[in-house]
Amino acid sequence: MFLKSEPRTAAGSTFDRGRGAALSGGEVQRKSVWLSGSGVRLAFGFPAVDFRRAAGLALALGSALFLFAGCRSPSASGPLQRFQFRSPHMGTLVTITLYAPATARATNAARAAFERSAALDRTMTDYDPESELMRLCQRPVGVPTRVSDDLFDILQKARHFSELSDGAFDITVSPYVRLWRRARRLGAVPSADAIARAGRAVGYQNLVLDPARHTVSLLVPNMQLDLGGIAKGYAADRALAVLRRRGITRALVAASGDIAVGDPPPGQRGWRVGIGEVDAPSRQIGTQLLLRAAAVSTSGDTEQFVEIQGIRYSHIINPKTGMALTNGIQATIVAPNATTTEGLSKPVCVLGVQAGLAFVDRFPQAAALIAVKDNGRLILHASKRFAKVPQTE
Repeated sequence: MFLKSEPRTAAGSTFDRGRGAALSGGEVQRKSVWLSGSGVRLAFGFPAVDFRRAAGLALALGSALFLFAGCRSPSASGPLQRFQFRSPHMGTLVTITLYAPATARATNAARAAFERSAALDRTMTDYDPESELMRLCQRPVGVPTRVSDDLFDILQKARHFSELSDGAFDITVSPYVRLWRRARRLGAVPSADAIARAGRAVGYQNLVLDPARHTVSLLVPNMQLDLGGIAKGYAADRALAVLRRRGITRALVAASGDIAVGDPPPGQRGWRVGIGEVDAPSRQIGTQLLLRAAAVSTSGDTEQFVEIQGIRYSHIINPKTGMALTNGIQATIVAPNATTTEGLSKPVCVLGVQAGLAFVDRFPQAAALIAVKDNGRLILHASKRFAKVPQTE
């Protein structure tokens, strides 16, 4: 079953830029193994969540999130040990960190969680023309199509965020997204005519969901759906639920910048999650949160951007204009689940500081920290409830 084992030593209190991980604590022995045929890497015995580039996929650190486990493992005082697994899904590297009493139980639980992520990826990706999402987009205009429970559920949630944000979040934005993907390849801003043509197929109001019949209808030609603004958070929540059903409650699931956590590590008050400063040269940590049974997402253009004629264009698109953002904003959202945090983070970037904070304040269990740069100076703006989010001292 195991292909290889790699004993290594990690020095504490350093930032390993090659691995993209911030390490804390003293020297510890680290052991890693790859699970045969799964692309899943099991690692235990080291004190920080260790993000790597794997399987040709670059982990999206544009979210500027770094993770710290609050406890070493295996625990000297109890039966729980710390395990870590990685597998590529949703166009990124998904990491699961959990505490379990035995390797077999941890491995089986993580494998089941990754299988759930893979199933959601096959359903929701817009890169595979045979995915259920893309087959839905190929259906005739106005014809109701019955879809799976997973797809209907996430479409309902996505449309809900579209309505609440008045279109700052819009899952029909794909025609614009495809224009800007091409712009990044060519190094040229889409023309006004191209944006106008794409805009004819954009508008969440033209996505009709029928809960009674479990059907979806697309009302205008050339509509394309893009779940990229919510799918990773949704998948993180579902993976955490799989672990919980298998009796693993002390766990963290990180899908790029979208993180869902359960109960904290043994003996700790929460999982420590650091928010990296915007454009920091060494990704130094600006704020460290202490979370349990919660989620956090960060969106911005720290890494995912293209510079064209001296202007920096984000990967985040304003659905109302079809233009990529140029406001250099980063938004971090804390809420009870990652579907909500990811569903709020990108529209906050689109809305801007004041409207974005007001938007988040409408959600009684959500908080936001928005970072912008003004003449090279970092300015932080917090929502009303952000001060109540536990932070490390």
